[in-house]
Amino acid sequence: MNASRSLRITFRAAFLVSLSLVSTLSVPPAAAADDNEIRIGAVLPLTGKESKIGGAFKVATELAVKEVNDAGGLDVHGKKMKIDLRLLDDTSDAAKSAQLVEQLMVQQKVHAVIGGYGSQLVQAESVVPDRYGIPFITGGAGASSLYGRSKWVFGTLSPVESLASTQMDFLFDLVKSGKLKAPLKISLLRENTEHGKDFQTGVATFVKSHPKQFSIVLDESFELYAADFRPLLSRVQEAKADIFMCDAHLEDYIAMQRTYTQMGLYHQMVTYGARGADAAARKGLGAATDYIFASGWWSDLLPYPQVKAFNAKWKAATGTEPQWYHACAYETVRALFAAIHNAGSLQPEAIRNGLARLELKDSILPGGVLKFSKTGEATLPFVVTQNKPGGKLDLVWPKPAKTGDPVAPIPH
Repeated sequence: MNASRSLRITFRAAFLVSLSLVSTLSVPPAAAADDNEIRIGAVLPLTGKESKIGGAFKVATELAVKEVNDAGGLDVHGKKMKIDLRLLDDTSDAAKSAQLVEQLMVQQKVHAVIGGYGSQLVQAESVVPDRYGIPFITGGAGASSLYGRSKWVFGTLSPVESLASTQMDFLFDLVKSGKLKAPLKISLLRENTEHGKDFQTGVATFVKSHPKQFSIVLDESFELYAADFRPLLSRVQEAKADIFMCDAHLEDYIAMQRTYTQMGLYHQMVTYGARGADAAARKGLGAATDYIFASGWWSDLLPYPQVKAFNAKWKAATGTEPQWYHACAYETVRALFAAIHNAGSLQPEAIRNGLARLELKDSILPGGVLKFSKTGEATLPFVVTQNKPGGKLDLVWPKPAKTGDPVAPIPH
């Protein structure tokens, strides 16, 4: 099944579920003036294929809500109001995800909804907010096709296409510095989703404008949660590329890199897009993840005071080191609460306008300022990290923020 057909099926499934609900439910009324609490809905994959990161999003979301409630609530036009978080599990199923968003908006009359993790799930969810005029914000979907279709949909992840071009900027700098020798051949793999398509576009666009330095010798997609990556990696082996670039979800990254290592493959540089430093992968694969580089929406190595404060707060609350998905989920909640506070109202249009005008100047995300483009997608820079032996990790790009030098080419 190709990406466009898969997307049509996803939307059709979400639409049919929605129709069954609309026949019995009415559009929620505007929030009453005497509301004493702020009802926030959230839909996350707490079970199923996306549960590892979905569960992490849950922990970060609940922490951000707890902080506000422990401080007495959110100030809305001079009135302190507690947050009532209503969090539902979509079981990593797109049609169910859309149904739950509608349930929150129609039955539970939430003031806003925090969307889930995974572009394929959020794609289905994102058709609902426009129908009911309820603000929707997600910290777990970077596919650009999600944004610009509805004024009610916002996302804190910068575009995946920019993630890919950042990686290419990094590789080009390694060529200019003499660490890598051009011309370089790339094997390019990507998941068969809008996320993967954006990654492919970012790499291909850069390569087209730098033909003397780069060429793509293999360009293939694969289905999510594939059972066996050996046939695909056999074609990678035959392509004899210098650089291996793949866009994959966490589970596929772990499975593919395990097979890559078992087959004894080698490339001068290896990336799995945003995957690389993930604690689950490094724990499960050990030294097989050494020297992989990744472009991320966040790193705990960012040299901002607010990042250091967040790191300490997170470790004190959970006993673990924060990952990028924790930070993005946490910051998504902060963005929504800042928009509600700035709006001074629980009216849907006021909250939506608060998000559109938001400029969170103490953001923990790269660049330090969170705001949204006209399409509702965040416009933030990416960072590049590289795994080092012994569980070490360095921020290697951009140069002003780096904590260590990149190793390139990686040791054979």
